[in-house]
Amino acid sequence: MHADDAGPSLLGIIGGSGLYELEGIEDLREVQVATPFGLPSAPLVLGRLGDQPVAFLARHGRGHRLLPSEVNYRANIHALKQVGAYWVVSVSAVGSLRAGLVPGDFVVVDQYIDKTHGRRSSFFGEGVVGHVSFAEPVCAGLSALVYAAAEAAGFAPAGDADRDEEPMPGRQARVYQGGTYVCMEGPQFSTRAESRLHRSMGADVIGMTGATEAKLAREAELCFAAVALATDYDCWHDAHAAVTTKDVLRVLSENIAHAKALVKKLAPTVTQPWVSCGCHQAAAHAILTAESAITEEARTRLSFILGRYL
Repeated sequence: MHADDAGPSLLGIIGGSGLYELEGIEDLREVQVATPFGLPSAPLVLGRLGDQPVAFLARHGRGHRLLPSEVNYRANIHALKQVGAYWVVSVSAVGSLRAGLVPGDFVVVDQYIDKTHGRRSSFFGEGVVGHVSFAEPVCAGLSALVYAAAEAAGFAPAGDADRDEEPMPGRQARVYQGGTYVCMEGPQFSTRAESRLHRSMGADVIGMTGATEAKLAREAELCFAAVALATDYDCWHDAHAAVTTKDVLRVLSENIAHAKALVKKLAPTVTQPWVSCGCHQAAAHAILTAESAITEEARTRLSFILGRYL
């Protein structure tokens, strides 16, 4: 079954478990989804926000048990598609690499620099070679809806000039449309030299999960968007202490209500699938392996997400 045939199109949300503790969710239920790539990080929590079916997935598992490099990203994305996801929005904590992007601000990411290594970040391999286009790694249409939802949730729109402007104390939280996310392996935070290097690249934020999710969502032909919540200044800013887990948790706790508000504003706006973005044909010409050389095991493993091309 392909997501296009799964009935009402579903909005998948990847983030912390607190995101699905929303007022107004109906028919809330939990399902464990088995995939050819193993089990996802946690059971999926399914429900409805108004007329929109939604599925929430705790990226790091219940109780935050999984390191960024221990997350079974392939199973997570596959599981969301299995339950009918058409759109996937990733919500994650990041460090800010810009003076004007302060803890508590949101960035709707549009580019990635991937510095991870050793992760399973592709459904291809083990007998099937494929390459998808990744020049524009997020869905522009879905990202625009996410940005609009952030504004509707109370975030002030920010322009490019605001990224490097020293902020006034107590200013309203802002949302930035577009930004480059450096994805590092972790689990350690950056060295000061690394943080300065990432700033010199022109990057805006740094995290440990986003690029991997974006790559797999593209191969699975899902519309994907990412919301990065700045929790700290990494360790480059001389006027701020280096990031600690305590800092991250404090800002996340203070801003979880903002993330929930964004999800509630977003859900009613993604009820109509679109095809102009091209996300749902992303793997149409990706497979290079000769059809006769693809084993039945590989066909079975990839049947749900790429079966129409095998």
